[in-house]
Amino acid sequence: MIIGFKVWQVFFRQIVQITLKTIIMNSEKPLVSIITVNYNQLDVTCDFLKSLRNIDYPNYEIFVVDNASKENPKSYLNEYFPEAEVIVSPENLGFAGGNNLAVIKARGKYVLFINNDTEVEPNFLSPMVELMESDPSIGLTTSKLVFFHDKNLIQYAGSGAINPFTGRGIGVGRGEQDKGQYDDIRPTEVAHGASMMASMKAIKEVGMMADLFFLYYEEIDWCEIIKRGGYKIYYVGTSKVYHKESISVGKYNAFKTYYMMRNRILFVRRNTRGLAFWSSFLFITFIAVPKHIFTHLFKGEFDHVKSIFRALFWNVTHHNVFTNPKLPEKITQKNPLAV
Repeated sequence: MIIGFKVWQVFFRQIVQITLKTIIMNSEKPLVSIITVNYNQLDVTCDFLKSLRNIDYPNYEIFVVDNASKENPKSYLNEYFPEAEVIVSPENLGFAGGNNLAVIKARGKYVLFINNDTEVEPNFLSPMVELMESDPSIGLTTSKLVFFHDKNLIQYAGSGAINPFTGRGIGVGRGEQDKGQYDDIRPTEVAHGASMMASMKAIKEVGMMADLFFLYYEEIDWCEIIKRGGYKIYYVGTSKVYHKESISVGKYNAFKTYYMMRNRILFVRRNTRGLAFWSSFLFITFIAVPKHIFTHLFKGEFDHVKSIFRALFWNVTHHNVFTNPKLPEKITQKNPLAV
């Protein structure tokens, strides 16, 4: 009887020691605030949250921002994913605006912006944190993206600089078979908004993503601002994320045509000066725009043509486009939009 009691005593002591050791180890890891945005995609968002449950990084918080979906998902998510804090916006604020709602509440040293139409490898987060911890001058890191429905096909493995004359960039690895050739860590000019992690220090210094983009180009614009703020951007090929790509808006429609053209011009306006600006302006006006218009006319896609003219009109009529939203001086833990 005494022997049995001592065995249980030793066993209990070991459990306590292991628990304390785990708590200490977890507290030594910096907190990461994981933010994703949902818009009428509850099933997709739930699959994403399920994949997060398998990650090996121990210290994180999760925010799901709902961008005014037709059906409020808060009660469902609260029941089945209590680890996630749900923020419901009364209006659709787009990619940047939705993410910014959660940044205001985030407590992490690092903030991970990740699409809800992704699923992650269990070890995807640790390499990003470890790299940023090793070099405070890194303001942003980004994952390797592979297509979800063809897990051997690369979508993104870093990017060259945006051409200041055309407003276009050249991605690395897209369409290649993933044979580990991009499992490296290196500087990149542009992070991919489907999975990118920023330091809260950088966000406080340069501001949040510009919400006037609404959709497309906002993370590219933000990368330029982060670099001008003196920070580096790194691609982390050992962080793998599977991307379902363009589920929310579709791969080809007039809505996408509008924002791609509008924001391509907006990006140039915000990030180029002098000769680069005028060269880009002439290229877009006399080459890119006519090419797109005639292509859509030839296909009978008149709604796309209308979208292009709407994009041009928006840029002509909107002049104050050079500001980025800042974090409040004192961040409160209670957001009035969290309902």
